[in-house]
Amino acid sequence: MTSIPTVPASTAEGARAFAASLATAEPTEVDGVEVLGSLSPSRAGDFMTCPLLFRFRTVDRLPEPASPDAARGTVVHQVLERLFDLPAGERTPERADTMVEPSWDDLREAEPALAELFADAGDPEAVADRTARWLLSCRESLRRYFTLEDPTRLEPAAREIYVESVLDARLLLRGIVDRVDVAPDGAVRIVDYKTGRSPGEGFEGKALFQLKFYALVLWRARGVLPRMLQLIYLGNGEILRYEPDEHDLVATERKVLALWEAIKVAQDTGDWRPNRSRLCDWCAHQAICPEYGGTPPPLPSAD
Repeated sequence: MTSIPTVPASTAEGARAFAASLATAEPTEVDGVEVLGSLSPSRAGDFMTCPLLFRFRTVDRLPEPASPDAARGTVVHQVLERLFDLPAGERTPERADTMVEPSWDDLREAEPALAELFADAGDPEAVADRTARWLLSCRESLRRYFTLEDPTRLEPAAREIYVESVLDARLLLRGIVDRVDVAPDGAVRIVDYKTGRSPGEGFEGKALFQLKFYALVLWRARGVLPRMLQLIYLGNGEILRYEPDEHDLVATERKVLALWEAIKVAQDTGDWRPNRSRLCDWCAHQAICPEYGGTPPPLPSAD
C-alpha cells in the first residue's frame, strides 16, 4: 500500500506540512495488503438505514432515477469547490450565481440522462419553467451559504479530497471529503455541505456519523486528530459543529467494524432484511421491496 506520511499538525510547521500533504494527495492503490472489503460512509449509512437497500445498491447495483434534489446537491457542491479556485476578493454571491449554469451544463455532459430530469413536466415551455425554478433553488442554497461563512477569509487545505485507510482488521475505509481546513495553529476542521435541512433534535448523532467516519480515516492514515467536525446545512441555513476526541473515533471504528461483520453475515446467509421507515417514501425500489408487496430479484451469481 502506498504510504501516506504521518504529519503532526499540532504546530504551525506541522499545519503547513499537513496542508501540503493534502493538497498533493491522490487516490492510492491498496497493494501488498489483502483487504477483506471496503466501506464508505454512504454505503455504511445505507446498511444502517436498511440492509435491503444496501443490497440493491451495492450487491445488485440497481439503477436509480436521477432526482432534482441529488442533482442540486451535485451542482452546489461543484460551485462551492470551484469558488475557492478564485482569488479571495472574487468569492462573492454574485460570482457564485454565474457559476450555477456552467456547473449544470458540465453535469449534464457528464451524465446525459440528466437531460431528461424535468421531462415529466410536459411541453417544452413547462420543462423550461421547471428547470429555471430548479436553477433558482440552487442559487438560493448558495446565497444561504454566504450568510454562514465568509469564503474571502478562508483558504481550505483541500477540497473534494479522496481519503482512505486500511484498519488493522484489513477493512478499507474510503470516501471523499468536501473540505478540510487547517488553521495556523495546526487545528484541523472537516467540513461537509448539505443542501437539505438540519436534523431534528435527537438525530444529530446519525448526521455526524459521516464526518466521524472521515475523521477516523484521517486519524488512522495520517496520525492527525481533527479538532472540529462541521456540517453546513444550506436548506435552512444552520451549522452543526462537533469536537471529537480519541474516544469518539475509537467508538466509531468499533461501530464500523460491527457494521462490516453484520454485512458479512448478510452476504453469507443471503438474508438482507428490509427496515421500513419514513425514509421509504424516498426509496426508488419500493416496487421490489417485500414491505410493499414486491419481490427482490435473485441474488447475482457469485461466479
